[in-house]
Amino acid sequence: MTGLALALVLGSGFLHSVWNLYTKKSINKNVFLWFTQLMGFLIFLPWTMMEWDSSRLSGPGLWFLLASVVLHGLYIVLLAAAYTIGDLSQVYPIMRGTSPLLVPLLAVIFLHERLSAAGWLGVIAIVLGIVFMSDMNFRRSRQAPVSYKAPLMALAVGGCIASYIIVDKLALSYVSPVVLIEATNIGNMLALSWLVLKSGGIRLELNSNWKSITLGGLIAPGGYLLFLFASSLAPVAQLAPMREIGTVFGTFMGIFILREKQGVRRIFISLLITLGVIVLGLWG
Repeated sequence: MTGLALALVLGSGFLHSVWNLYTKKSINKNVFLWFTQLMGFLIFLPWTMMEWDSSRLSGPGLWFLLASVVLHGLYIVLLAAAYTIGDLSQVYPIMRGTSPLLVPLLAVIFLHERLSAAGWLGVIAIVLGIVFMSDMNFRRSRQAPVSYKAPLMALAVGGCIASYIIVDKLALSYVSPVVLIEATNIGNMLALSWLVLKSGGIRLELNSNWKSITLGGLIAPGGYLLFLFASSLAPVAQLAPMREIGTVFGTFMGIFILREKQGVRRIFISLLITLGVIVLGLWG
């Protein structure tokens, strides 16, 4: 794995955790995410127009692009629902932990990629760390009922992430990363449009969070764009788990920005995840 690929994927993980923090802090998650997709579409439109002529959208290329749009659209709807009913520190580790569990298996089966024994140990360390983090978040007082809606929603989001990572890797053989990003921006807006129109919260969200919306419109697609560029430099089976370093960033944001509890314990678990990342990156 090249140093550039490592830097790109770590930057991608950080940006991902930032815009998820913005999403959780928003008033109406559907409206907020719709506006961030619109901002991303406008920001990347000139670049997309310059890259469009290099696209090959005949035969398999078109189908891979459409599949990516559908998976990203399902992802964004489920993400809004998960953050509406669950905490950042509960939802984020679960949905990010599902991907490194599934992506290496899918990459080995469908993309014929391989991981070394050390690489698999790194994946296991990352997944175990995220599972331990999630388990603490499930604790409730004895009087409060336990709801599994948010964890199950987060698992569904993680399944979408794992799926679109594989499909996007295949789609990049036919379109550039920025064209792929722009197509998913459009698909995400279409997927959220009906929920946004019936919410009645468009003006309130825009007036309250226009700064976060603007930054999110740049950060959300920009972070994934870094990952797509990295995937052209190194195997996706290594890159996808490494991107979950964003879980560590999200932990620190939850502790120091949202003032969430169990900070010391979560930091130690984050170190376990970081160790897995280092093992995977150096010897995977």
